[in-house]
Amino acid sequence: MTTLLSLLLGAGPLLLLALNPVHGSDNSTLPLVLWHGMGDSCCNPLSMGSIKKMIEETIPGIDVLSLMIGKTVSQDTENGFFMDVNEQVSMVCSQLAQDPKLKDGYNAMGFSQGGQFLRAVAQRCPSPPMKTLISVGGQQQGVYGLPKCPGESSHICDWIRKKLNSGVYTDIVQKHLVQAQYWHDPLNDDLYKKHSLFLADINQERVVNETYKKNLQLLDKFVMVKFLQDSVVDPADTEWFGFLKTGQAKETETLQESVLYKEVKPPSCLLIFKHRHVHYTVYTKVCGQPFKLMDSAISATSVADKKKIKHTAMQSP
Repeated sequence: MTTLLSLLLGAGPLLLLALNPVHGSDNSTLPLVLWHGMGDSCCNPLSMGSIKKMIEETIPGIDVLSLMIGKTVSQDTENGFFMDVNEQVSMVCSQLAQDPKLKDGYNAMGFSQGGQFLRAVAQRCPSPPMKTLISVGGQQQGVYGLPKCPGESSHICDWIRKKLNSGVYTDIVQKHLVQAQYWHDPLNDDLYKKHSLFLADINQERVVNETYKKNLQLLDKFVMVKFLQDSVVDPADTEWFGFLKTGQAKETETLQESVLYKEVKPPSCLLIFKHRHVHYTVYTKVCGQPFKLMDSAISATSVADKKKIKHTAMQSP
């Protein structure tokens, strides 16, 4: 988490640029909702607490809600391993709907597994409206490996590996182990699609859910941040919605090459930003219609280091 924090503090202003516009229709600052990753909690002063503070200092007047899943910080951390993801999403949807500060809309930023959990919120709970979703190292296509664990949770992760290896798609493991609910086995695709309680549903791999599709397209921006030397997420391409090709476990495919992309359209423009140790992929509505690939050197200035950023824009149908 220390590495993640240092990267975010360095590239954080660029992420905050992705939140633009940060203001609502009445020119008030849109609130920001944060969802932490595996092994972390809402309020850890060495991780989410520092990120929350950085955002509040960068955008004066912003309300930042760092989600706590449970009644205590320790419950929050434990629930990141053991609480049914669908129940977590329902709990968050209810909390957001009851918060008067969010009634006119909000932006959201999820870290690691919090990235795909917030996407589920966007797809299932369009009110209050999520405007921009930023997934920081989120496993949007799931994982097929758990090589390292963050923080002080290594003993828990060793136990998780044993359970994943012994029967990841059994009912009891799916129901009670969070990481099993986004475990994506390319060698057993039918088993995954049939028994995955969470990921196969939000990725619409059993059937296209027109409500999910419509709600996802309501986002103004969908930003995916990929860490170029990620040693926790396997495969790392999942952070950009890529994954291993079905039937083998070596060769990967991009989002644009996947069946999912062809059947479930994201918001309509893809921007890939390159900066230091992270790459950003941004879906936004502002780019127009017919599909074509454009290589461009559009200048943008980083508040952090005043370096120019190059990006590629891809328009989808």
